[in-house]
Amino acid sequence: MRLPSGCRRLLLLAPRLRAAGRRRCNTAAFMPEAAGFPGVSGRADLQEFSVSNSESFWAAVARGRLSWISPFHTVRDCDLSRGKIHWFEGGKLNVSVNCLDRHVHTCPERVALIWERDEPGSEVKYTYRELLEMTCRVGNLLRRRGVKRGDCVTIYMPPCPLAVASMLACTRIGAAHNVVFAGFSAEALSERIRDAQSTTVITVNQGVRGGRLIELKKTVDEAVQSCPNVQQVLVAMRTDNPVPMTARDVAMEEEMSKEDVVCEPAAMNSEDVLFLLYTSGSTGKPKGLVHTQAGYLLYAALTHRYVFDYHDGDVFGCVADIGWITGHSYCVYGPLANGATTVLFESTPIYPDPGRYWDMVQRLKINQFYGAPTAIRLLLKYGDDWVKKYDRSSLKTLGSVGEPINTEAWEWYHRVVGDGRCPVVDTWWQTETGGVCIAPKPSPPGADIVPGMAMRPFFGIKPVLMDTEGDVLTDNNTSGALCIAQPWPGMARTIHNDHQRFIETYCQPYPGYFFTGDGAHRSPEGYYQITGRLDDVINVSGHRIGTAEIEDVVNQCPDVAESAVIGISHSIKGQGVYAFVVLKATADKEEEDLTRQLNDTVSKKIAKYACPDFIQVTFAKRLPKTRSGKIMRRVLRKVVERDLDGLGDLSTLDDPAAVQEIIEALCLCKKKKKKRFY
Repeated sequence: MRLPSGCRRLLLLAPRLRAAGRRRCNTAAFMPEAAGFPGVSGRADLQEFSVSNSESFWAAVARGRLSWISPFHTVRDCDLSRGKIHWFEGGKLNVSVNCLDRHVHTCPERVALIWERDEPGSEVKYTYRELLEMTCRVGNLLRRRGVKRGDCVTIYMPPCPLAVASMLACTRIGAAHNVVFAGFSAEALSERIRDAQSTTVITVNQGVRGGRLIELKKTVDEAVQSCPNVQQVLVAMRTDNPVPMTARDVAMEEEMSKEDVVCEPAAMNSEDVLFLLYTSGSTGKPKGLVHTQAGYLLYAALTHRYVFDYHDGDVFGCVADIGWITGHSYCVYGPLANGATTVLFESTPIYPDPGRYWDMVQRLKINQFYGAPTAIRLLLKYGDDWVKKYDRSSLKTLGSVGEPINTEAWEWYHRVVGDGRCPVVDTWWQTETGGVCIAPKPSPPGADIVPGMAMRPFFGIKPVLMDTEGDVLTDNNTSGALCIAQPWPGMARTIHNDHQRFIETYCQPYPGYFFTGDGAHRSPEGYYQITGRLDDVINVSGHRIGTAEIEDVVNQCPDVAESAVIGISHSIKGQGVYAFVVLKATADKEEEDLTRQLNDTVSKKIAKYACPDFIQVTFAKRLPKTRSGKIMRRVLRKVVERDLDGLGDLSTLDDPAAVQEIIEALCLCKKKKKKRFY
């Protein structure tokens, strides 16, 4: 019997229709919202839809993944040229409810936090119910002591459950938080307290790291002397050692015990401030970047789930400090919004020995491990045995964050730590972006991962490369300034008290685009590789520090006439700090004494990680500058790298002879000092 031609065509098409149906089912299983996106039948389609139909994509994800008190009426109202960024307007929600209450309703005894204390093998676990009760006690305490909606609380604590509860307690009562890395000096802390206009500070008596005690309360006492607005300091006890308490100080645990375990959550607008986080810029003043409620939480949660291939029941091990954006997004908000078990790491990679990470992986059965290239390079030098000593079969995904990872470290991480079976996701993002923007995953099954490349934009992210004329580079196999062509929910909204600086830094360099400050290369296949900073910012072990910030401190030394700081290649830290110092004619200190004094001053006024790895005390009369007075750091960098052929155009220098003086001083310095720091 001969079938009609229409039936024959249907039979011929059937295998393709079934395959398309399977792709749609697989895509919907991967992201349930995709079932409602027209024309999306695979992950490549999903990525394209998220960019070309941005509002539809983010609206569906926001409705499906966040718990709203009131629904939003406007998905997006943005104008990058003016620095106007609004998402999910009209919506009301509470971040702590999204991170805690909704999970307590379904799985109260699931472990929320595993606190990997400094002391090996002494981890402490907290369930979602316990973390909610702790959060409510802190929230009630803050309310009782006068903290109101819209206030900003500064938190200066090591990674610990009470620090997380303090962050979430702020979100519960409608206050913002300003977490300051507990390695910052008293002066750096006081500057951030003043700028955030905090009246309340939360800290601990002492920190414990690498077997050493760190006097955090003492640092806070020194800092608040120059912060007249501070009315109270809540002091928790990390150790049993008593510390001096003043009338301003509050014994935190004692007061928490008087509070109820129920705290009414505030209904917050989507664009209310969630937190401030200070990051270094190319000027001497740190920037207080502002992140808001709904957009940030949604983006942190979505990137956590899809970049790291997180599944319910996994143990997520991000070893970043909570004082940085990585700790905010991938120790706290992203994992907790997804109901995950998240690890808080208090120690160092080599305490008590270089097997610490992998011992932790074995004990806690960590599934996703997220760390910094600095630590990977450090551990690589100790050899494979420290890794292979421990069972790492629980690992499924390895992540890298903070700076581009070099190929040697990537391959060791993949081959030795991951036994060649765990994908390595080299993630690119910033404090400004709120979460991962470019990473190898998510990607179609079996897709390539290239060592040392961030590779693929995340959902809703549209990266572009710009040339020096401000035009978009459309070809592959090209390099340029990395910008993002359209807004996304997780991006920072402004700089606290300085929106004009936000516009000038991120929106004006390439109008209509968000300028990241980084350069990138796009490969022939269209993959992205980050090439480094384009501004005067150094990335030391994943910590951004402005050259001007260090120079400002160095120049305060009475013997210093002027200085210039550049970043140099460092085998462990990625970038090190190299300082050129021009002395006053009246200077009479020995070079060794001056070097010690400058390092001590930088450590005290900023932090230890900002200390120069090499200080060249030059007897040149001046540093190379343009006629307008700007120091030519590009030239100094080439001199240090001994790339004299690459000095480039020197016509803009006020006096080209200054370069020759620096070269001669450097040669003299190298003859005197055999030790190299980079």
